[in-house]
Amino acid sequence: MGGLFGVISRQKCITDLFYGTDYHSHLGTRRGGLATLNINGNFARSIHNLENTHFRAKFEDDLKKFDGLSGIGVISDTDPQPIILNSHLGKFAIVTVGKINNMAELEKELLSGGRNFTELSSGSTNPTELTALLITEGKSFEEGIAIANKRIEGSCTFLLLTESGIIAARDKFGRTPLIIGKKEGSLSVASETCCFSNLGYEDEYYLGPGEVVRISHDGYEQIIKPGKRLQICSFLWIYYGYPTSSYEKINVDDVRFSLGYSLGETDDTELDVSSAIPDSGTCMAIGFAAGKKIPYRNAIVKYTPTWPRSFMPSDQSIRDLVARMKLIPNKSLLREKRIAFCDDSIVRGTQLKDNAQTLIGFGAKEIHIRISCPPLVFPCEFLNFSASRSPLELITRRYILQKEGSHNKNTEKYSDPSTKEYQEMVTFIKNELGLSSLRFNTIDTLVKSIGLPKESVCTHCFDGSGYCK
Repeated sequence: MGGLFGVISRQKCITDLFYGTDYHSHLGTRRGGLATLNINGNFARSIHNLENTHFRAKFEDDLKKFDGLSGIGVISDTDPQPIILNSHLGKFAIVTVGKINNMAELEKELLSGGRNFTELSSGSTNPTELTALLITEGKSFEEGIAIANKRIEGSCTFLLLTESGIIAARDKFGRTPLIIGKKEGSLSVASETCCFSNLGYEDEYYLGPGEVVRISHDGYEQIIKPGKRLQICSFLWIYYGYPTSSYEKINVDDVRFSLGYSLGETDDTELDVSSAIPDSGTCMAIGFAAGKKIPYRNAIVKYTPTWPRSFMPSDQSIRDLVARMKLIPNKSLLREKRIAFCDDSIVRGTQLKDNAQTLIGFGAKEIHIRISCPPLVFPCEFLNFSASRSPLELITRRYILQKEGSHNKNTEKYSDPSTKEYQEMVTFIKNELGLSSLRFNTIDTLVKSIGLPKESVCTHCFDGSGYCK
């Protein structure tokens, strides 16, 4: 995934830029970057690897070099950013969030046209630099952004730090959000509204799909109007978003609570306690407890003093070990209890299987898993959620392969909770993970909890819908 933050102020912006970017750390685990336009007219930039440490710890020693009144920051799960260019449009820095599906095609076109790439990411073209080169194909920033939006397939939301201000451009189908915040003397723009409160900003304006806004010391102005089609990623509310954030003015915690409540009030299983697989299942578990009318308790607790953020080693066995070591079971709450554990989703199922067996080993009588979203049947085509996963890394696709002889066959039947195929798949997953019972929310419940029309919410990973270039 990833997150963006920008600020333009009448005083040095680095404090707001530093903390505002840091408040997006839950969205990515690989790279962080800052850039400012300094008082002397030059750009300052720092990029650090975040795979083994915190954003703040990496950037604190760099802050003295950022003395500008405007800046942009990024938490990236892909490439090193920001990129700084000197072009016929002027000097600018750029940060992006998204997934460009036609990278190879665009790279070939640009190279054949005499363009060059200098920022290689692990030997491959940096998608942020590619986006920047597409923008410089235009005679103005406005024209260049329109060119980039037309030619990029997938999604791309970005901020440009120019010599005259910040240009904020939301993905053409609004898959990822951008929101402007305002306080006396400063304007900011962010992926996550959770960054505003402690910095004194109030939500000012939510950009629409494909909308582009220029932000300056004097305010902000629309330079490209929003499009008519919205396809915002539903996983922002399910998993990625921070509980205090809002997208399309809809709060994350409200949606997760509603998802849990809806599942709880229709659940006829005999249960003693609702708990969460922390942290992403917590809001849902509280809602489930309210809907089911049972207590919410911390039957598993994350050990935050040394595991405060996601640590994702490349080796899967080490990742599984880390995931297990971060969570400490509460034995006194587990013994002889029938517990509903709430989580955001099931991908591979390996960690959940390990957790279930551990909890049974600590004395739990029954382990019932409740998932806030429907089963994941399709890899994401638009963002970097599951982007590196083949379909067969999804436990649902492995089951479909086993039943159908092909993981792509009859997928629509396994996405529909009214079918025999769906019910048999859920039973298989339950047995495979060693659970007492397993239930998922439906797409209808998900859409109702979010509160937007179905056509405005991307549910591709559940039902294969929503694909548009």
